[in-house]
Amino acid sequence: LQKVTSRYGWQFNPEVDGSVKPLLQWLTELGLTDEQIMKAIAMLPVVLRRRVASLKPSVQWMTGLGMENSQIAKTIASYPNILSCSLEANLKPKAQLLRECGFTNAEIARTL
Repeated sequence: LQKVTSRYGWQFNPEVDGSVKPLLQWLTELGLTDEQIMKAIAMLPVVLRRRVASLKPSVQWMTGLGMENSQIAKTIASYPNILSCSLEANLKPKAQLLRECGFTNAEIARTL
């Protein structure tokens, strides 16, 4: 983590930043491997500054589409920006548009 964060000019101190350990634990519980977590952090380092509570709604939304934890983990590993997308301004309206075009939740989930 120190290597990734220093690349972006951040001084990472795990003792000061108490949100990192719960975040890493939560991502692990979702099914991400250590390698996938590091890849996601390298792609979206600001995720280290987010609290788990602020990320859970996106995961709950994906669960509501019928995605299983393994699919959610793969999505986060490949496209961590999904955790920073606004549900109300971005994800939900796009999903609704796809529904209006005849897509099912399962088909929408596959596009993530």
